[in-house]
Amino acid sequence: MSLAPSSEAVAISIRAKVRQRDLIDQAADRLGRSRSDFMLEASCREAQNVLLDQAFFSVNAGTFDKLKALLDHPLPPTEKLRRLLKTPAPWDK
Repeated sequence: MSLAPSSEAVAISIRAKVRQRDLIDQAADRLGRSRSDFMLEASCREAQNVLLDQAFFSVNAGTFDKLKALLDHPLPPTEKLRRLLKTPAPWDK
């Protein structure tokens, strides 16, 4: 399955209970969004979270100790770090 961006629009159909639809409509309305836009954004955000939570990194003990040390004693913020943190994630582009 390819996750490459595509400009081709496709239909996604789901069934919902009236209460679910009304809840979604209320939230979308509060944000000034359409139901479809709200549902698509929320679904994509959750899909990204699921996929990111499934990422597994394997490192040796020495590398893990270095990582723990960095987490326990982070470096002071720099302008380069501030720019990095302001850069949108690839899936937000």
